[in-house]
Amino acid sequence: MRGKLWISVWVLFLWGSSLGRFVVEKNSLKVTSPESLKGIYECAIGNFGVPQYGGTMVGIVVYPKANRKACQSFDDFDISFKPKPGGFPTFLLVDRGDCFFTSKAWKAQNAGAAAILVADDKVEPLITMDTPGEESGGADYLQNITIPSALISKSFGDNLKKALENGDMVSVNLDWRESLPHPDERVEYEFWTNSNDECGPKCDSQIEFVKSFKGAAQVLEKKGYTQFTPHYITWYCPEAFILSKQCKSQCINHGRYCAPDPEQDFSRGYDGKDVVIQNLRQVCVFKVANESGKPWLWWDYVTDFSIRCPMKKKKYTKECAEEVIQSLGIDLKKINKCIGDPDADEQNPVLKAEQDAQIGKDSRGDVTILPTLVINNRQYRGKLDKGAVLKAICAGFQETTEPAVCLSEDIETNECLENNGGCWEDKAANITACRDTFRGRVCQCPIVQGVKFVGDGYTHCKASGSGRCEIDNGGCWKKTKDGKTYSACVDDGCKCPPGFKGDGVNTCEDIDECKEKIACQCSACKCKNTWGSYDCSCSGDRLYIKEHDTCISKEGTTEVGWSFLWVIFFGLAVAGMGAYAVYKYRIRSYMDSEIRAIMAQYMPLDNQGEASNHILHGDI
Repeated sequence: MRGKLWISVWVLFLWGSSLGRFVVEKNSLKVTSPESLKGIYECAIGNFGVPQYGGTMVGIVVYPKANRKACQSFDDFDISFKPKPGGFPTFLLVDRGDCFFTSKAWKAQNAGAAAILVADDKVEPLITMDTPGEESGGADYLQNITIPSALISKSFGDNLKKALENGDMVSVNLDWRESLPHPDERVEYEFWTNSNDECGPKCDSQIEFVKSFKGAAQVLEKKGYTQFTPHYITWYCPEAFILSKQCKSQCINHGRYCAPDPEQDFSRGYDGKDVVIQNLRQVCVFKVANESGKPWLWWDYVTDFSIRCPMKKKKYTKECAEEVIQSLGIDLKKINKCIGDPDADEQNPVLKAEQDAQIGKDSRGDVTILPTLVINNRQYRGKLDKGAVLKAICAGFQETTEPAVCLSEDIETNECLENNGGCWEDKAANITACRDTFRGRVCQCPIVQGVKFVGDGYTHCKASGSGRCEIDNGGCWKKTKDGKTYSACVDDGCKCPPGFKGDGVNTCEDIDECKEKIACQCSACKCKNTWGSYDCSCSGDRLYIKEHDTCISKEGTTEVGWSFLWVIFFGLAVAGMGAYAVYKYRIRSYMDSEIRAIMAQYMPLDNQGEASNHILHGDI
């Protein structure tokens, strides 16, 4: 019975993919010496390691004297390919056969090779070197392979070996610059994945990739540098098996959309149809989020779902998924409408579009491997790693149009979240010097509410300039007691206020003016210390004058005060009377002169008449 189940599973898989068209992604290997081999040769990019998309690598080819299939550690043969200072990197040439391609690459990398070339052992078209299936086990090293790998044809491999046997130095240049199209300033890429988290190392690697690449993907998408689309592979159940128990448990919509059993055991755990429904939900999350102008929310949903709703904890359910959707503020009603009825005997338009998209078009082959990344309609080959994928995406931009993120080998999502990135932080005021950037975190004192902080950013930052005291009191001492508040913050730093002593930053202690005899020290003074100040009183009927630190009699002060006021009053009165007398005299003199002038115009005065008569008599 168990055998029949497995046969059904394999029939289900092969029925949907037997007509597929697989395209081998290639790059160029240029031989610059010896003269007899000069030229450009095609090679197939391995689906592991880190291809240098957009770049080149120069080195010399080495064919080992022993362990030529690289299935054993080269340490066992005392062989190392680590170049000496100033030496060329080593391209290790090995033969195909006896062990996995990935094992050969891992052995070459550990021996110091910069890249590995695997020579085919038969005359055939080039194929893609893939990672072993999860059933092989013992593949913990897969994610640690970093050197690029390529498969070369048998004839080219034989020619390389012959040249090396003749003592020629074979110099090569591995070129990835044209491996991906780069037509414009925006890159379109697709990620074919699966919500199943129980399929072994491959499922683990794609979940880890989504978590690590999320920050970079969201930044690129929000800035308009990329257009991302997630996809999910489904198969259909052969018509002859639609009513079988296997198809009913692995498919929805009457056998139209199926997925393999997560545990590969029909008797326990979740079924394939559970995976199909969750895949459909994730497609609908992207569709609804994209319609709202926020397609990057897909990354948040998939990450949160993998953390909160794993199969291992029996939370791979509709209820858990909807909790995640609601927490992200995505319209749940629209998503449920997009999902439709999985039990209906009809096509689901969303999953039908996904199946159509699996078929290759133009230069892109059919999608048959999970996970698969397609960049500018070309399938990515290599390690599913944040840094490696970012390099490949950056290689898809037209020259000189790359975003700033492509100037670094990797992208930092937010290093400040862990231990504050090792930077200065004021937790009380929620202020940090850690800044997350494309190139990683930097420790730089911030500007908060227009106030600039200065310092090294690692161990200290201090507010400076006007307004600094408004933010966390400028980092200075401040305390309230007995209804009074004192602060050490001043425009140019931290200084304890009058009545206190200390560094102004951490402490300011009250000064006891009475004990230290710096105030209220006159013979009649009585001193009492208070927090931040002091009280000084005088014995008897006396008044304390703080400016002169002395006591004076209240009565004497009153008598002197009234006498002084009478003197002032009398003086003002005398001055007023004198001024009035002067005023009267000047007015009277002025009036007299005016009257005399008027009268002179209309009648002669006595002295004027006598003069006239005298003159007249003289003429006669």
